[in-house]
Amino acid sequence: MKQTFEIRATLPSLNEIIDSSKTHWSKYASPKKGYTEIVAAFARQQLKPVENYPVDIEIHWFCKDKKKDKDNISAGKKFIMDGLVKSGILLSDGWMHVGDFTDKFSVDRRNPKIVVTIKENSNGKET
Repeated sequence: MKQTFEIRATLPSLNEIIDSSKTHWSKYASPKKGYTEIVAAFARQQLKPVENYPVDIEIHWFCKDKKKDKDNISAGKKFIMDGLVKSGILLSDGWMHVGDFTDKFSVDRRNPKIVVTIKENSNGKET
């Protein structure tokens, strides 16, 4: 089974995450919680809990421009995975439940967003 959901928001880049926590690590805790909850809310609205593990995750990042490096952008994956667990869509984001990740990147100046596809294990085994 394959499920897709759209996050109609942007997530902070790695540089933004690092900048927010330069004075003290706890400065990162509040924004992390907020971004995780944003992802969880979109996931709850659009997805059903996964039944067959492990899953492969494809993330398509639609950016407003090409100013940030792709590896910097994809740091937002942390919020996506934590949001999927918080929402109850995934049991965990550990090795037992998550297989591979694929990242794709496009530019959409008018509609930056993130489209996440979850591909469930096709052999029907539950964990």
